[in-house]
Amino acid sequence: MNAQPLTEQEIQHLTPAQVSALAQRLERDDYPNAFASLQDWHLLRKIAFQRPDLVESYMHLLDLEAYDES
Repeated sequence: MNAQPLTEQEIQHLTPAQVSALAQRLERDDYPNAFASLQDWHLLRKIAFQRPDLVESYMHLLDLEAYDES
């Protein structure tokens, strides 16, 4: 996967292996700068909202919490 933003259609065609590679990069935190890691983080978050089945094992990387409006 590259740094270009993915469209909804492209996200629908992602494989578990591609998402795993993205999550591994985030786990290693081996980026040339903070902006590169932030791009991957936003991409994983976008995938989580559209394809939660692919991100289930990597939710700890997103730090998302349940939101209760009551």
